[in-house]
Amino acid sequence: MVLEGLGKSLKDVFRKIAKSSTVDEKLVKEVGKDIQRALLQADVNVKLVLEITKEVERRALSEKPPAGKSAKEHVIRIIYDELVKILGERKEIPLTKQTIMMVGLYGQGKTTSTGKLARYFHKKNLKVGVIAADVHRPAAYDQLKQIADQVGISFFGIPGEKSAVKIVQEGMKAHSSVDVIIIDTSGRHALEGDLIQEIKDVAAVAKPTERILVLDASVGQQAGPQAEAFHNAVGVTSVILTKLDGTAKGGGALSAVSRTKAPIVFIGVGEHLEDLDPFIPTRFISRLLGMGDIESLLDVAKESISEEQAMETTKKIMAGKFTLREMYDQMEMLTNMGPLQKLMSMLPGLPGNVQDKINVEETQERLRKFRIIMDSMTEAEMDDPKVIKSSRIARIARGAGVDPKEVRQLLQQYNNSKKAVKGFMGNRKLRKQLMQQMQGQGLEGGSS
Repeated sequence: MVLEGLGKSLKDVFRKIAKSSTVDEKLVKEVGKDIQRALLQADVNVKLVLEITKEVERRALSEKPPAGKSAKEHVIRIIYDELVKILGERKEIPLTKQTIMMVGLYGQGKTTSTGKLARYFHKKNLKVGVIAADVHRPAAYDQLKQIADQVGISFFGIPGEKSAVKIVQEGMKAHSSVDVIIIDTSGRHALEGDLIQEIKDVAAVAKPTERILVLDASVGQQAGPQAEAFHNAVGVTSVILTKLDGTAKGGGALSAVSRTKAPIVFIGVGEHLEDLDPFIPTRFISRLLGMGDIESLLDVAKESISEEQAMETTKKIMAGKFTLREMYDQMEMLTNMGPLQKLMSMLPGLPGNVQDKINVEETQERLRKFRIIMDSMTEAEMDDPKVIKSSRIARIARGAGVDPKEVRQLLQQYNNSKKAVKGFMGNRKLRKQLMQQMQGQGLEGGSS
């Protein structure tokens, strides 16, 4: 989880508010100090921390809760609002024909971010091409080519060529038919004059729509001066903040960059190509505070699961059919949506202590093993789990390379899931809503 320590501390603040008997000046002052401590530990700028907590205290003591909201809920909402303000306004990169130039210092994750961004546009059904214009790091060409092959996009580079400008000129011609061209430029250990001149020359040739600065979140508050320096040199339009998965200094980088003229558009939250999230301040803070993020969860679902697949499974369940096949489909859809830890952070109302108690790696391994066990079953067993008795359990276990007790655990999980589905479908209101949605899509199924 991004900024896990900060999130845990702020959730503790919310629990303190929820458990209090009343909201008075003493509580508000205590909460203010707790927030200060949490933000300072996350490396947020001291001046900004004082501004935030002062505003939280002022609003909590002077504003009346809106109709229908308790004083406790109102204070929590104030904290949420003030934290969102730190991060500034959201900026979206349009899904249109454009050229993007990636810039940044050496070791910030620029080439990997180029690949992640290319995958993002590719998943949005745009034709993407990347240009390997980093002429100083020998491995950059091979790394970007591997990523391009993996994502399934166009690649251009000239091995051994020392002129970044020449590579970009040729690459722009080669990629004339694609929608989005992304240029990976060279980095340095510091903002040296020759680096600045090179990216200026590349920009003059490419005339990029976006000039994206890639920054490592672990640099903390120094991200601000770096962003400003690049902006003054080449007119940075946006920032991708990398390595935000758990870094203690992430709060400093977030607040520092967001107060410059170059807003954060994406955050890198892991090493894999799919670990790039659009930066939406309201959603980010919601997840940080354990409020969930249903909108992002739906976005992930839409990207990972076809509507036909989801509706087909729903139709079967609506018709009262829930066999091992339906459970297998559910597990496959869940796996396709990405890491379980990330999905859990999007679920509202799931307390931090519950998430802590769930061994995510163990749960993912169990799901993987369950699918292997089901792959070892016959068609008849998948359709009617009741026929699976001791002799069949032993055969299935041998075929899957697991202990028979793990097959029994799967069957117990199936029975629990079937009861849950039965209870859900017994809710007439929810059942009616599902049927209306399906009928609206011309996919009626099941009896009422």
